Amino acid sequence: MTSEEEHGGGDTERYGGRRSRVWKVVGAVVACGLVLSVAGAAWAYWRFNHNIRSVDINSALGDDRPARAPVPTPSTSTLPSGALNILVLGSDSRSGTANAALGGGDSSGARSDTAMVVHIEAGRTRATVASIPRDTLVTRPSCPLASGGTTAVAYRTMFNSAYSVGGPVCAVKTVESITGIRMDHYLEIDFSGFAKLVDALGGVTVTTDQDINDDKSHLRLTAGTHHLGGTQALALARTRHGIGDGSDLGRIGLQQKLVKALLERIASTDVLIDPTKLYRVADTITGSLTTDTGLDSLPELIRLGQSLQGLTSQHVRTVMMPVVTAPSDPNRVVANEPAASELWRSLR
Repeated sequence: MTSEEEHGGGDTERYGGRRSRVWKVVGAVVACGLVLSVAGAAWAYWRFNHNIRSVDINSALGDDRPARAPVPTPSTSTLPSGALNILVLGSDSRSGTANAALGGGDSSGARSDTAMVVHIEAGRTRATVASIPRDTLVTRPSCPLASGGTTAVAYRTMFNSAYSVGGPVCAVKTVESITGIRMDHYLEIDFSGFAKLVDALGGVTVTTDQDINDDKSHLRLTAGTHHLGGTQALALARTRHGIGDGSDLGRIGLQQKLVKALLERIASTDVLIDPTKLYRVADTITGSLTTDTGLDSLPELIRLGQSLQGLTSQHVRTVMMPVVTAPSDPNRVVANEPAASELWRSLR
């Protein structure tokens, strides 16, 4: 073999060696990338699961509750499609720096500032959101306490006191005693969590029918359509003194507008195909929720969300429990019968 051939052969061997090393490096990089991706997904999954706080309401309340709705015959779909009732509470907790900055007031306690019974019809393409005014005078049943013992029955007491004295368990029991409807699930979100969720979704668009100027919630809006960030949306959900007669009833109408605006925003956004947005929204939601133990994991929340994919804001009806001014106190209301009972009967 000539020296030229020998030289050429050496180049080929060196090139082949370099190419082999390059592919080994590429392979190592890809492998590391896959490991990091899997590790990142596993970390995110762990984080989301551990974000969620839960309360074992079923064990606390036992069998002394309204009957469960009949479970439909299983279909070929892997997703549940039966009727569902969920108690959704907005807590006015001032605990924590973020909540205190948004809410002010007493940091030692919390009440259910917003209470909505969400009834999802069988097939899960239609729903009714029924608000219960927090100032409604009710009979609060005896509730079990986490520390042991029970609360006493209370007559003609404000509805939102149930959460104050017995937390989610007493809130659920009180709602079930008022409505005669079993709550299949419980969801609670606090001040800062709601504001962060709205921001994570890029804000919401809401149309107001009148000017709002509320010194308590610090909200000032002219009548018309507005795109609101989290802090403004929370102020809208809380405002009461700048609209109508300053009662809780006017605020409920604004809260129901926000519910529909959130549904529309979720439906229109690209959050499900944008990993960054999806992570931010998932982290915000799971970090802000308290649920019953039936919804306290990411797979359970995802399964619920997937079962509601056919539900749009156009098919969500918003109502308020019919009430009248309480004879004993002009600043409180009581259920207007028989209209209130007829509402709850229609949702069973």
